[in-house]
Amino acid sequence: MYLLLIEDDIPLGNVMLRLLKAYYRVDWVRSVAAAVAHISAHDYDLILLDLGLPDGSGVDLLKQIRQKYQTPVLIVSARDTLDDRVQGLDTGADDYIVKPFAPEELLARIRALLRRQAGQATNLIYSGDLCFSPAENTFYLQDQPISLPRKEHELLTVLLHAGGKPVSRERLTQQLYSSGNEAESNTIDVYIHALRKILGKKRIETLRGRGFRIVEN
Repeated sequence: MYLLLIEDDIPLGNVMLRLLKAYYRVDWVRSVAAAVAHISAHDYDLILLDLGLPDGSGVDLLKQIRQKYQTPVLIVSARDTLDDRVQGLDTGADDYIVKPFAPEELLARIRALLRRQAGQATNLIYSGDLCFSPAENTFYLQDQPISLPRKEHELLTVLLHAGGKPVSRERLTQQLYSSGNEAESNTIDVYIHALRKILGKKRIETLRGRGFRIVEN
């Protein structure tokens, strides 16, 4: 999954980035202007938003986001009054966590929002006999854990969260590569081929002009 972290505190941002990158693909920006540019250019699955930014209000930024996008937003702020929390949620945030926070709680809230966005009511995501446990960041095939290289793991995560809907080649490339890191033209095909060798040739379907989708066996 692809997350945007909007946080101007550099020490805290570095800590959060290390925590999140163990489980997700993450971009980190430190201002309203940079956030607006990134949100316009990328299709994020979740946004983590600090309210105190150097060039504007996080609440105003949230209003801008909600005018165009339905991306889940988790406010991560030191503002801990009831009024602050109510204002954030009423403006359009999906959840609110107060700094300082326990890393486990932040990750749990992220998982809950991603499940809600994907229409999943359970911690486990299934496609036939293929299962993904977000809490463990582990795939299971026929109840046996499988180990995948990082890029194949990330690609399969995107396909499984799509719930059988096609995911375009452009979206997969965007999910797997950070800004400024370009992928070779056949890179996605290489990873798809590697996954098919592990999961079975019919597990991932190619849809001409539409991308790829996971298929239940």
